Amino acid sequence: VQLQASGGGLVQAGGSLRLSCEVSGRTFTHGPMAWFRRPPGKGREFVSYITWTLGRTDYAESVKGRFTISRDNAKNTMWLQMNALKPEDTAVYYCAATTRNWGDYSDYSIYDHWGQGTQVTVSS
Repeated sequence: VQLQASGGGLVQAGGSLRLSCEVSGRTFTHGPMAWFRRPPGKGREFVSYITWTLGRTDYAESVKGRFTISRDNAKNTMWLQMNALKPEDTAVYYCAATTRNWGDYSDYSIYDHWGQGTQVTVSS
C-alpha cells in the first residue's frame, strides 16, 4: 500500500491550498484516514481524520472552521482543503491510513501507512 501526498506549496497568510492523498497498491480495507503535520522544530500534530465508510470527521481545534477533510471512496483519494492559512500552519503535512476501526483516530500510533509528506509554507 502506498500513499502519495501532494498539493503543498508557498502561500501568503489568508490564502488557500488543497492537499491530496492517493492510496494505491494492493486491495486496502479502509479504516480512517488522517492528516498530521510536523511544524519546524516541533513534533507531529494531529490535523484531521475522516472515517472511510460513514465519512465521520474530526479536526484539531487550531484548524476547525478553516480546514475541511473529504474523500472519494471510488478514487481512493482524500483531500484537505485549507483556507485562511496562517503562518503557524507552516509544516510538513503527512497523510496516513489504517485498517483499524477502533481506537483514538487522532493518535498517530494507530496509523500504519504513511505518505511521504508535502511542505506547506505560509508567509506573513
